[in-house]
Amino acid sequence: MKWIEAKVVIDFDDRQLAVDLIANLFHEFGLQGVVIEDPEIDPEEDWGEDAVDLPEQNAVIGYFREDDKAAKRCRILEQKLQRLEKAIGIKSRIFYSQMDEADWSEAWKSYFWPEKIGAAIVVKPTWREYSRSAGEIVLEIDPGMAFGTGTHPTTTLCIEMIASYLAKGDSFLDVGTGSGILMIAAAKLGAAKLVGIDNDEEAVKIAHRNMLQNSIESEIFKITTGNLVDGVDEQFDLAVANISSAAVLELLDSISDVLTQKGIFICAGIVEKNKIDVVQKMKSLGFEIIDTRAKEDWVVVAGRIRVSR
Repeated sequence: MKWIEAKVVIDFDDRQLAVDLIANLFHEFGLQGVVIEDPEIDPEEDWGEDAVDLPEQNAVIGYFREDDKAAKRCRILEQKLQRLEKAIGIKSRIFYSQMDEADWSEAWKSYFWPEKIGAAIVVKPTWREYSRSAGEIVLEIDPGMAFGTGTHPTTTLCIEMIASYLAKGDSFLDVGTGSGILMIAAAKLGAAKLVGIDNDEEAVKIAHRNMLQNSIESEIFKITTGNLVDGVDEQFDLAVANISSAAVLELLDSISDVLTQKGIFICAGIVEKNKIDVVQKMKSLGFEIIDTRAKEDWVVVAGRIRVSR
């Protein structure tokens, strides 16, 4: 498998707005992760020896599989960038390069550093050194070909939500597992049973490997290939889906079937403009919205079924 690296170099005064909007374009293709290049961001002081050279320009980089749809994706991306320039004035240039799978899986590693989430959780790449402080929970992650590094706002918000609503001994379902990062967080926060589902067989293998890397006992977790919750015949105290707005809206039709009576559903991958659609559908299906959190134009919503079943 080969990959196409699409690097969008930005020329706009409001750097953060431009990065957010262009990253959103990539996420509309189903990419859950992008690389952000920022000349003004230095690596953390303690990790300076491993630091890479700073980029010369602001850029957002996404990776497309080189398949029969690749050319169409590139054309659509270019059209969307042109619309952004006309509507807001964000000027950009796009550069493409072809990468082998091995090169793709290594390319972004120089951008992935330990990331602290909240007061006590740290997401650490397996290839980085980190000195754990007392009371910290460290999640060891090697995403490989899967997405889920802990650096994206939706992942951060999901982990914060899990920390808020998971009780020790709860059962946990992760829809769209990716690297397994949310399952690992749930396990280390006390979940007694964990099930993960992803439609990508490679992601399932990576998530399984990451669970074992974090010393999660194989007896308490299962990760399978599947579409949303098709084939799931158990119920869970807490279910999380960090996918996309469209996939969340589809999932809502069946998610209550896999929740316990007081089960909580946390959904993410939702851009701010789509929040109202998700919230309205949740309410129409009998969900009580118990929490919403936002970061960098991304929203996470938590709800609990409030009607008797």
